[in-house]
Amino acid sequence: MEPLGSSSAPAQGKKITINASTLSLAVMVTVFLVAVVFAANQNDVIGWFVVVISLGWLLLSAFLVFGLKRGARKMSEQLKAATAAAASRGNGSQPAPVVIDEGTRNRDLKLDHSFKIIQVQTKVVNDYRGQAGEEAAGMVDRALETIEITAANARDMMKPANNGEPMTGEVID
Repeated sequence: MEPLGSSSAPAQGKKITINASTLSLAVMVTVFLVAVVFAANQNDVIGWFVVVISLGWLLLSAFLVFGLKRGARKMSEQLKAATAAAASRGNGSQPAPVVIDEGTRNRDLKLDHSFKIIQVQTKVVNDYRGQAGEEAAGMVDRALETIEITAANARDMMKPANNGEPMTGEVID
């Protein structure tokens, strides 16, 4: 497994790990071969008993070395996949969650309501614009007045509360 950090450290760490595991397996193979040679020369039960014990240690050592290497390789792949997934989320391929405070949410709802009022009043103006009579003219005048008041209120909501100084903050797309 490669440590997170400098680029030169992973190669050195991996080389030491491979050398240590290779050395431990070489020692175990040597112990096994020496035990086999002595057991064959002496041809007694205790010699072959030592061979069986050294074979068991050799198999255990091989199992641990190869199992740990395989596990380390899988963990490295999972870490790389998780890092790539986290990086792709941060690069804009998926939109990042946006935290909006309660004041901004309420202001946006009020602005949305104001725009809906303006849309309704525009429909009223369009409905009564072509008609003759005082009732139609009164409806158009009231609708235009409502549009003017609503637009003024909406603009006041958008103005900063700091008396004409420029707004500061983070722009959220």
